Amino acid sequence: MPVFAAFLGHNPPLSRSELASAFADISFGDLVAKQVQIFETSASLDQSSLDMLGGTVVLAKRISDVGATLGNIPHVLAVELAGVKGKATFSLRTAGLSPGEVRALYRDCKEHLKQKGISSRYIGSDRDPALSIQLIDEELLDGKKGVELVVLRDRKHFWIGRTIAAQDTKSYTKRDMEKPVRDTSVGLLPPKLAQVLINLGLSLVRSKEGQLPSSITVFDPFCGTGVIPMECMLRGFHMLASDVSPKAVTGCEKNIEWMRKVYDIKKDVSSHVWKQDATKAFALEKKPDVIITETTLGPALKKRPLPKEITAYKKEVEAIEAGFLKNASTALKGVPIVCMWPVWYGPKGPVFCDKLPDIAVKHGYKLVLPPETESMIPGRISLLYRRSDQFVGREIVLLKPKR
Repeated sequence: MPVFAAFLGHNPPLSRSELASAFADISFGDLVAKQVQIFETSASLDQSSLDMLGGTVVLAKRISDVGATLGNIPHVLAVELAGVKGKATFSLRTAGLSPGEVRALYRDCKEHLKQKGISSRYIGSDRDPALSIQLIDEELLDGKKGVELVVLRDRKHFWIGRTIAAQDTKSYTKRDMEKPVRDTSVGLLPPKLAQVLINLGLSLVRSKEGQLPSSITVFDPFCGTGVIPMECMLRGFHMLASDVSPKAVTGCEKNIEWMRKVYDIKKDVSSHVWKQDATKAFALEKKPDVIITETTLGPALKKRPLPKEITAYKKEVEAIEAGFLKNASTALKGVPIVCMWPVWYGPKGPVFCDKLPDIAVKHGYKLVLPPETESMIPGRISLLYRRSDQFVGREIVLLKPKR
């Protein structure tokens, strides 16, 4: 099978779990420098594949594993640039090499290309690789104007590939900042994290053979202004969305319509948004394939919460979450859930919603992890997302109905 390397985002364990969920036949190899995951899959990967992954920054495909050394990298680069007309642009993305080695490699590549009669320039440096958006703008991904080589070293072995996809930060910024409705009074869900949740959800609806349903319907019962619905519709998934707040429902509807126009999403990708308390009985004509939702995280915090504040937040959130789980287990029996529970970071460390795992089990759910994944939280079966400057983290939980 083809061999790839994924340069993971700021949360490598979560990014790795997303990869395991997105590609059913994935087989993981080495993790280089704690940030680059080598893997095999029979899937045909390209820019459109990476556009659906929130946790991977750059994707590379192996060129060759035969006789890979630092010394033959300039030759490999010259071969890859042979079809480029005019001045070629190249870049190097490395892991496991020192800045001095990368600096020398850039110099050797430039000199070798000159000897081969290839006029060239490079982007990136020995300390900082080219930005992903540069690779897109400079047209290095399709090989028309140049190429980025990826050089990894682990245990004295070299892996050489070429970058085939890079995170489109402009598109993420557009979806996050230019949509008509943004509610900063609550914690904003990043589109990348929404994509991670969606891919985790796919692991719950695959058949034993690894196949996905031909048509997928996702339900978000805490939709807010619609980040998860928007990202689902980009994938062609049908969307059901509700929220207890009329303001959120209106915002979600406006954002979905904006999304349809900007990204040309046709009406055959259906969407329905309505006002609904998630703790009250759902009355859906047809069950969704999966529930993917942020649920409620409590108030957005600008400073570290005191223990008594955490106790109050926790009591309120656990009541809502318990009501939702009870409701979903009866009204939407058999439908798996991907959701997030808040984690408060107080003066004595993180505080989890410790009652919720038992409540989920009581209502007929089993806490599971995606394939090839270990729990990120000792003593719990879950994953974790949190930026270092946040006082409320997100515990990501996958709930599979018991048979």
